Amino acid sequence: MDDHALLEAARGGDRAALEAFIERHQARVLRFGLKMCRDSEDARDVAQDTLLAAARSVARFREASSPSTWLYTIARSFCIKKRRRSRFAPDSLVSLDGEGAGAAREVPDPRRDPARELDDRRLAAALEEAIAALEPRYREILVLRDVEGLAATEVAEVTGLTVEAVKSRLHRARVQVRERLAPLFGRMPATPTCPDVLGLFSRHLEDEIDPDTCVAMERHLAACPRCHGVCDSLKRVLSLCRSSTVAEVPSGLQESVRAGIRAFLSGAG
Repeated sequence: MDDHALLEAARGGDRAALEAFIERHQARVLRFGLKMCRDSEDARDVAQDTLLAAARSVARFREASSPSTWLYTIARSFCIKKRRRSRFAPDSLVSLDGEGAGAAREVPDPRRDPARELDDRRLAAALEEAIAALEPRYREILVLRDVEGLAATEVAEVTGLTVEAVKSRLHRARVQVRERLAPLFGRMPATPTCPDVLGLFSRHLEDEIDPDTCVAMERHLAACPRCHGVCDSLKRVLSLCRSSTVAEVPSGLQESVRAGIRAFLSGAG
């Protein structure tokens, strides 16, 4: 059953459908919490609160929204509340390669080049730090668009921003992340004729540049090794974003959510 069918059945009182929907999305909700909260305990709280809130409000789900957009909207509100409560807490960076992320337990693919595997792991760790270093207003846009894969229109719905504002923040976030990772890719001096290739390439990915500008950019990339390398490195960064490991949901969290759903349904019945 797809998400809409599960939610329709859940609204009709089908407990198994509700639990199936929650279990299908709990790992991605937890990953979103980890990237936004930067703390495993806070992320678990956000995931639990989000999933239980979704279960309690399933009857009010609007078909105009996609199920994933609805869930991320709820999760974002709990992330904001958590951030406000911990505003004066020490600022620390938590690697998602640690507890709860599942990345450290990945089995390397024997078909891959070991050197490239190690290089990608180093880049992935640096990428997590670069994303964590973004201001929350930029981080949430990058995570929703480039990690969770929502369309710009869906990100706008989740955040309450215009599509134009979403894209503006997205371009800025992508450039900031790529610049923080620049030492890993090496730096080449720009020439006076080099355009803002990072900004242009990001806008190109969002279909925001006209055909003439696109042709001019492609012509420049063909003649400029420096800018060609910059674009390739951004492609690699975005590829790593999109292949980010889905968090392993702790069994205790799963059982806590199930118990909460059972308690809610018992009370509702």
